[in-house]
Amino acid sequence: MPDLPPPAAYRPLARALHWIVAAIILAMIPAGIVMLTPGLDRPLQNLLFTFHKNMGVVVLILILWRLGYRALHAPPPLPASVAPWQQRVAGLTHVLLYAAVLVMAVSGYVRVVAGGFPLEFWDAIGVPRLVPKSETLAGVAKTVHWAAHYAVILLVALHVGAALQHAFIKRDGVFQRMWPGFRR
Repeated sequence: MPDLPPPAAYRPLARALHWIVAAIILAMIPAGIVMLTPGLDRPLQNLLFTFHKNMGVVVLILILWRLGYRALHAPPPLPASVAPWQQRVAGLTHVLLYAAVLVMAVSGYVRVVAGGFPLEFWDAIGVPRLVPKSETLAGVAKTVHWAAHYAVILLVALHVGAALQHAFIKRDGVFQRMWPGFRR
């Protein structure tokens, strides 16, 4: 492949939001799985539930911020070295990932609040609950949350796999566009 100029990088705030959300989600996935382990030590289980619930609200806030920021600041175009079909797949994957994370975060919030469970940090600072208590609503949200977690895990794996392919196999600069500290 001929030497091409490096592609345009994402803005620093977009990169910061991406990596913060990525780190939280990558911590929440195993926490969410482990916290449901039968026979798990109760203090550890409580800690994992508290972390998972409260960080889910953080993810919801950050993903809404990311969507607003992205609406105001279009992402840089992919380089011409990325085939048009791959650009479409990447765009679709991003849309689905945003949607799945939003569904996951909203359904988790609704599950907790409608189920009457605490959101320890948010309750402590006086954030009002936006959903009424309802076992029916909590049950539906629990089912949606359970189904959505498969989509989030699959899409995160696909996203990470594509990023690693660009970083280590293609070496076309696509990964570096989002890497912290990269400038163009």
